[in-house]
Amino acid sequence: MIKIICIGKLKESYLKDAQEEYIKRLKKYTNIEIIELPDSEIDQEKIALEKEKNQILRQLTGKEYLITLEIEGKELSSTEFADKLDKTFIQNSDITFLIGGSYGIHPSIKEQANFKLSFSKMTFPHQLFRILLLEQLFRSYKILNNEKYHK
Repeated sequence: MIKIICIGKLKESYLKDAQEEYIKRLKKYTNIEIIELPDSEIDQEKIALEKEKNQILRQLTGKEYLITLEIEGKELSSTEFADKLDKTFIQNSDITFLIGGSYGIHPSIKEQANFKLSFSKMTFPHQLFRILLLEQLFRSYKILNNEKYHK
């Protein structure tokens, strides 16, 4: 099972449509759940991160393989990402991806991560990034199943 925990909700209909399309495609390969947690909407970084941390911790079981998405993480190619998923599922039945809010992810949660993943050194809007993650998950399953996927 794949769980994606996100701070903030999708607002634009085109992003909601894209998310639903990728979830539909991914269901052929895996169970997937997206958990949207409210953005703290606080302008003080420490307070916002603390509030978001508490929300995130309520969603973690401690048994999942936790992958945080952060600029400081390791960059992987699509093939390497697929291989990482494949090898992780051998030892773990649940993988949770965490997309933080506008201030990122609380340091204590980063410390709990089993793997820190970066898609780029660039900063992306969190709503758009969720779609990028879903696309890469779908691409990974196509790669792992030796199925053709557009380039």
